[in-house]
Amino acid sequence: MRLSSTLAAAVLSSAAFSTPALADDPLKVGYIYVGPVEDLGWTFRHDVGRLAVEAAYGDAVEVTYIENVPEGPGAVDALTDLAETGHDIIFATSFGFMDAVNEVAAQYPDVAFEHATGYIRESDNVATFSARFYEGRVVQGLMAAKLTETNKIGYIASFPIPEVYRGINAFMFEAQKHNPEIEVEIIWNFSWFDPVKEAAAANTLIDNGADILVMHVDSPAGMQIAEARGVRAFGQASDMSRFGPNAHLFSIVDDWDSYYIDTVGQVMSGTWEGGADADTWWGLTKDSMGGDQGMVRLASYNDNLPADLLAEAKALESALANGDRHSFPCEGLIKADGTKPEECASGADHLVDWPTMLTMDWYIQGIDALPPQ
Repeated sequence: MRLSSTLAAAVLSSAAFSTPALADDPLKVGYIYVGPVEDLGWTFRHDVGRLAVEAAYGDAVEVTYIENVPEGPGAVDALTDLAETGHDIIFATSFGFMDAVNEVAAQYPDVAFEHATGYIRESDNVATFSARFYEGRVVQGLMAAKLTETNKIGYIASFPIPEVYRGINAFMFEAQKHNPEIEVEIIWNFSWFDPVKEAAAANTLIDNGADILVMHVDSPAGMQIAEARGVRAFGQASDMSRFGPNAHLFSIVDDWDSYYIDTVGQVMSGTWEGGADADTWWGLTKDSMGGDQGMVRLASYNDNLPADLLAEAKALESALANGDRHSFPCEGLIKADGTKPEECASGADHLVDWPTMLTMDWYIQGIDALPPQ
């Protein structure tokens, strides 16, 4: 795991980057985004983090971003452009940039590369980071199980990658504990940001009986459909309460600010480190209001929730944030094929970020579907 800037400053090593710019030169920080900054979801929240870096360091940084970067060869071009124009650290903010990051990083060993949600670090100048978004899905599972009247939940998913599987499984694992009759129907959109497809998926799920929607896509389209059709929904990536004041239950908000500020500070001080162990996972903030090395907040609980359910949800949120509860306890955790995850079968109490969750590509028992091929 990565060291915080405070601790890292005290344990400089030969692997740490030296400060790349002259003292009077601004540090050049680059970002590549998979979607538009106006998506009001994933990319929007990363851009909020970028703005936090500018606010924190002022003239000491020069920050650039490139939006709508396609995953694949297009990412190689964007990353190369930033490296060639003197950027000292580059943040690549989508899982599908993983191969491109490692390819370009090998060619620019003096540039620090940070890849969001990835897990491959082939060079000493590559680090990865991800949030434990699935902790928020646990709270969603509790709430959905107790609020649904049809016992049918609709889930709009983006791509079949570990991050998305973790969310689906965390949600369903908790939901089944409180309501064994609950069912989840998953529609895979195979896109991160496509409001038309997201709206169509929402309508289909509601037509099929879902009275609560869960989303792992980037626009508020699903929330808007839920509001229009009188069902409920959870917001994703940013606070989406304004798009469905009646439908909205709460939002899982991505909060990258502290991490981005911390990491840029490490590059400035020459304490940043990449390589095999440079992987960071932060979860729910302890007070759900920022700080405490958190990357996940639960925002805008609906004012009309039953008081006892709201109290139960917040207690679960607190337990997850404090480490008193784990998202994937091994007790009762069985994959759809009837086997236990390797860690659980080996006697662990719960799954940890590595190795099982980092490569998760399966459903838990209770999801009556096959993973997409």
